[in-house]
Amino acid sequence: MALREVRIQGDPVLEKVCRPVEKLTDRLETLIDDMLETMYNENGVGLAAPQVGVLRRIVVIDVGEGPLVLINPEIVEQDGEQTGSEGCLSLPGKAGIVTRPNHVVVKALDRKMQPVTLEGTELLARAFCHEIDHLDGHMYTELVEGPLSDVEYDDVEELEDEE
Repeated sequence: MALREVRIQGDPVLEKVCRPVEKLTDRLETLIDDMLETMYNENGVGLAAPQVGVLRRIVVIDVGEGPLVLINPEIVEQDGEQTGSEGCLSLPGKAGIVTRPNHVVVKALDRKMQPVTLEGTELLARAFCHEIDHLDGHMYTELVEGPLSDVEYDDVEELEDEE
C-alpha cells in the first residue's frame, strides 16, 4: 500500500466524469488499498478515485463504523434534509454549510464485485452524496450556502460532535 497525492480543487481531473469499473483488476485492488490508506492518513471520512487522479467510479468511506468500498455507486433513494458543515480533502483547511439529504440508499458493487445496497443517515448519508458527486466531476463548493470558512482539524472534530 502507498499514500497517493490528493488532488486539490482547480485540478482538471476533479471536474471530469469517471468511467464505470467493469472488472476489478490487481491495479484497481491496489488503488483501493492506497485510497483507504490515504484517507486515513489525511483524517478523512471519504475519498473518491478522482481525488487521487484516477477516473474510475470507486469511493471509500469510513464514518467510524469500518471501511466501505463502493464500486460504481449510485443513489437510488433519498429523503429528508440536513444542513451542516462540510469539508473536503481536495480543499484542505476550508469548510462550508451544505444541505444534503438526511437519508440515502445506495446501490453499488463491493470489493468482491458483488451487488450491495447500503443505507445511510446523517454523516454517512452526507458522505455518500459528497463522494458520489466527485465521480461526476462535482465538488461540495458548488452547493455551499454562504462563504467558506477556515478550519483546522480540531475544529472539524468539534463540528462533527455538535451534529
